[in-house]
Amino acid sequence: MKSLLDPFKDSVLIKIIMAILMFLFSLFSNAQESKNSELYQILKSKDSTIFENAFNNCNLKKLEPIISDNFEFYHDIGGIQNKEQFLEAVKNNICSKPDNHARNLVENSLEVFSMKKKGQLYGAIQKGKHTFQEKQNGKLTTVGIADFTHLWILENKIWKLKRVLSYNHKPYSY
Repeated sequence: MKSLLDPFKDSVLIKIIMAILMFLFSLFSNAQESKNSELYQILKSKDSTIFENAFNNCNLKKLEPIISDNFEFYHDIGGIQNKEQFLEAVKNNICSKPDNHARNLVENSLEVFSMKKKGQLYGAIQKGKHTFQEKQNGKLTTVGIADFTHLWILENKIWKLKRVLSYNHKPYSY
């Protein structure tokens, strides 16, 4: 039985169109940075700086320098905060009881997308999921999970966190 596509199997035009379509598909499917890329590794390190140093260990001196002056934080439960309000909230809420809270990045959830203007890297979007732990009966217990999206901007060749979306907060269930 003949296939509907048999008349086209030797067509050069069809092969060219297929090659162009595969090329275009590869451009769009590779928008996410490879986990081995320098940009991915830099922003994974910044994620660690934000949460391991600041949230988990309350070392705000490491957090403040990577936050943009015109920072905006949007939280689906806590509302909107600027840089000053955000740093104050971390200090007064999370850091008021050191070692009582922890945040962990969900393994393999981190994605990074570069942002360029005329071929020049100017920023990146970083998104993923994280879990939250609270000390209960003397032991950190996972109590919640949420999504995050961070907009990082290169300011004078230094990566600064400019916008944060923290959303889809839910109780954690195994």
